Amino acid sequence: MAHINVPEGVPGIRSLVMFRPETGQYLYELAQVLLRGESTLSEAERELIATYVSSRNNCFFCMSSHAAAARCLYGEEEALIVDEVLLDVQEAPISDKMKALLNIAGKVQISGKEVKPEDIADAAAGGATDREIHDAVLIAAAFCMFNRYVDGLASLTPADPEAYAEMGKRMVRGYVLPQPQQ
Repeated sequence: MAHINVPEGVPGIRSLVMFRPETGQYLYELAQVLLRGESTLSEAERELIATYVSSRNNCFFCMSSHAAAARCLYGEEEALIVDEVLLDVQEAPISDKMKALLNIAGKVQISGKEVKPEDIADAAAGGATDREIHDAVLIAAAFCMFNRYVDGLASLTPADPEAYAEMGKRMVRGYVLPQPQQ
């Protein structure tokens, strides 16, 4: 049960932005730019960063919904990458660049001051551009906020994995502010 009176039966951040759409629109616009906007990182890679940070923050709703979106974006052949990253990022079958970017994202999750020059150098050595490093940091920082928003107001968090599979399919199409229920 959410801590505030949000639309019943609407899970996660959707209920919160429906409660306050004048702030929610900007959160959704930020998610749209970060996760679906122009980037040399694939949409799947950006969703993976969001998933990883949400997992480290123990935000089950965001981790599960963004993992579902990442699985959809990776496609059937590579969907297991998401689970392997959550299990052990260093052993996961991802590029050195993604390992370095996830390392940076994980440090941002703790504190931005945890990111050291050698972390940036490792990402650059793996082929990450300044823009990709910037975006990994901003995705990580934004998801720390999103995770705390969802968990801080105790929004509905479904336990059924199938609920997240459907969310993932919807999220792949983009982040559009939900309309109030009639």
